[in-house]
Amino acid sequence: MSDEHQAGGAEANAGVAQTYEAATARIEEIIRRLDSGDASLDETLELIKEGKALIERCASELSAVGDALTELRLDELVERLSEEGAGSSG
Repeated sequence: MSDEHQAGGAEANAGVAQTYEAATARIEEIIRRLDSGDASLDETLELIKEGKALIERCASELSAVGDALTELRLDELVERLSEEGAGSSG
């Protein structure tokens, strides 16, 4: 079973995680593996590198979503102000 788990990890390492959810799931796998204490030093270093890259990617995606939400709110505010301005001038 351990070999299957490692094979699944190798497959995940082969390509970039497709979604934010997949990336966070992989981060959780990495944490469990590190917490187990069974990883060799080399594997630990590789897992830390992979985890760091995934965390940075997730943080970037969250930031982009936050920026998009802020922009959407600003667009809604401008629209509302335009409607109010048009309503009060008539």
